[in-house]
Amino acid sequence: MPSYIAAIDQGTTSTRCIVFDKQGKIVSVAQKEHKQIYPQPGWVEHDPEEIWRNTLEVIALARIKGKLSVQDIAAVGITNQRETTVVWNRRTGKPYYNAIVWQDMRTADLVIEYSGNGHGQDRFRAQTGLPLATYFSGLKLKWLLDNVSGLREDADRGEAIFGNMDTFVVWNLTGGTNGGLHLTDVTNASRTQLMNLHTLDWDDSLLSDFTVPRAMLPQIRPSSEVYGTVSSEVLPGVPVAGILGDQQAALVGQTCFEPGQAKNTYGTGCFLLMNTGTELRTSTCGLLTTVAYQFQNEPVHYALEGSVAITGALVQWLRDNLGIIKKSTDIETLARSVEDNGGAYFVPAFSGLYAPHWKADARGVIAGLTRFVTKGHLARAVLEATAYQTVDVVRAMEQDAGVSLKSLRVDGGMVVNSLLMQFQSDVLNGPVVCPRMTETTALGAAYAAGLAVGYWQNLDDLRQNWGVARTYEPNMDDAHRKKLMRGWQKAIERSFGWEE
Repeated sequence: MPSYIAAIDQGTTSTRCIVFDKQGKIVSVAQKEHKQIYPQPGWVEHDPEEIWRNTLEVIALARIKGKLSVQDIAAVGITNQRETTVVWNRRTGKPYYNAIVWQDMRTADLVIEYSGNGHGQDRFRAQTGLPLATYFSGLKLKWLLDNVSGLREDADRGEAIFGNMDTFVVWNLTGGTNGGLHLTDVTNASRTQLMNLHTLDWDDSLLSDFTVPRAMLPQIRPSSEVYGTVSSEVLPGVPVAGILGDQQAALVGQTCFEPGQAKNTYGTGCFLLMNTGTELRTSTCGLLTTVAYQFQNEPVHYALEGSVAITGALVQWLRDNLGIIKKSTDIETLARSVEDNGGAYFVPAFSGLYAPHWKADARGVIAGLTRFVTKGHLARAVLEATAYQTVDVVRAMEQDAGVSLKSLRVDGGMVVNSLLMQFQSDVLNGPVVCPRMTETTALGAAYAAGLAVGYWQNLDDLRQNWGVARTYEPNMDDAHRKKLMRGWQKAIERSFGWEE
């Protein structure tokens, strides 16, 4: 058996290749950012061809850095930004349009249209577990079919094909126009709003409602299975054996295999997932029901999810749009220059609000400003917004699940910020647990691929790799915690109803 597993992590801001050993430790890593395209307010796009070029580059770089031969790699797994929507020509390999990113708001009018006539946002929740929102792929795909010249005709002929970024990467990785595999896994399919959670297949009634030709959709497969082999020269002949949407990958990377176990990933947005086992549980508190994972020859596992659109992206906005900090890591130092938020609250509803509110008409608000407030207070309010939004989701999840979270496993880029993690523990009033390995998204994809080829034998092998780096315990009195949360509640209500 070769020594290592490679994971391609195709994220919102960059693409990475990380190579892991059997203990789940990083052997080599390479990363390349891609351009964020903003054609209009509320629109967010990526260039799929740029992302594919970057994918090839980071695989090659990771091999060079680790001095790795093709024979060293047992399999490759893929994890990806979910919901981001690509359509391309099966014959030429060329995209018809830029990828429409999960944060994109252009389908807001379609959300209103589909929610009308008394249907409401939960029109398709029974089949899909999802509310009508700009977030998911189905309406993005409908927008493309309705607005890109010639696309619908090509789709009807079977020439135009659809996928999220996992599908686009796998298709190119396994041959592209020369026999590339057109497939996705159940976790990504569950985010399109086109798959039925009960049958785990594309739903004909949903396809009819969204006017999507079935011929353009990828085959739905388990998350851990040998799908094919890499045809590209960067990893020729290596099995492609795992696919997981990024947040589900983090759940697997955190080894949350038991019902009731949960993790929160702090990245561009925040994503809290709780494993509900083989039980499909419908939320009454504004959460999503989604597929957690499906390993080869095993039943599907489901999850409840609370998705928050803007967390780490707010730090980037403070850096790029306002110039208050020079680099993202400066925010903790600036926030530590003051003792509290000075009464200021920041509601980052740049793309509306996701869970548990689902307010597409919300927009960003800074509330509670006085002459006393400084850059330091704003920096602190930015970090605190992430923690408050997480509390809102945790409380909704506890209500849905009927249990209290004993602790919160965390991962993602923002967990290195000890000020944020301590504040998270304080306002949550519970332990926040940071694992030794914070690259849990890529690790989850590696685990899925490794299980499929026998690199790891079972889930116990994976559990043995998990360990705690640090636990944050709450250190805030109850009265102060409640006061802060009341202020947050007032601020978030001010963000509702801005967009007409």
